[in-house]
Amino acid sequence: MNQKKKNTIKDNLRTIISAVLIALFIRTFLYQPFTIPSGSMLPNLLIGDYLFVSKYSYGYSKYSIPFSPNIISNRVFQRLPERGDVVVFRLPKDTSIDYIKRIIGLPGDTVQVLNGVVSVNDIPLNQSYYDEHYKYFNQYAKNKVLNEKIGDKSYVVLNLDEESIGDNTYTYKVPLKHYFMMGDNRDNSLDSRFIEQVGYVPYENLIGRAEYLFFSSDRSIPIWKIWQWHKKYRFDRVFKKII
Repeated sequence: MNQKKKNTIKDNLRTIISAVLIALFIRTFLYQPFTIPSGSMLPNLLIGDYLFVSKYSYGYSKYSIPFSPNIISNRVFQRLPERGDVVVFRLPKDTSIDYIKRIIGLPGDTVQVLNGVVSVNDIPLNQSYYDEHYKYFNQYAKNKVLNEKIGDKSYVVLNLDEESIGDNTYTYKVPLKHYFMMGDNRDNSLDSRFIEQVGYVPYENLIGRAEYLFFSSDRSIPIWKIWQWHKKYRFDRVFKKII
């Protein structure tokens, strides 16, 4: 092998290694992509949505790093989440699984659900009917789509069943350094209301805050149906901010 070919191979290897290291740095410290596999965050996040999560929003724990090596104790460069943040976290019962939910209760808060209405520290969250036009919400009856406000954040939730198992609960007391999570699809979300399956989420388990969508695909439409691509790829959701 002549010297020119050797130099070309070395240059290519350097380029590949540099690209891998840059991608690893971005994924570990800046943004990590995730996809939505279920309907627990409907109507805001659809199955087949792809989103970026900011890793720096709450600082870094061992779960911020690929393969979760035990090299960080608790969190470094920590920042505290706020009520209403949409967060990706590791499931406390099985830390190999990623979940995405909305923070409803902060450490020390009390949370209760009565007749489908969430109360935080004995104050019911303000709810009103959603009366705007957005095609991904319009498939539901108007009395099922609700605006909900927590603090200074407003978002939309689904209340499809008025007598679901999670519509009436006892009062939860959120432990220190833990968070109470709920899905926006209130009757079809396995979340902190169900202590045995999810429960309170430790601060250490937070991976980052969901920021915006970068792609969206309707998985119910096969990719080979080219004539339906205008329905399969939801380009109107690209770069949509997650609230």
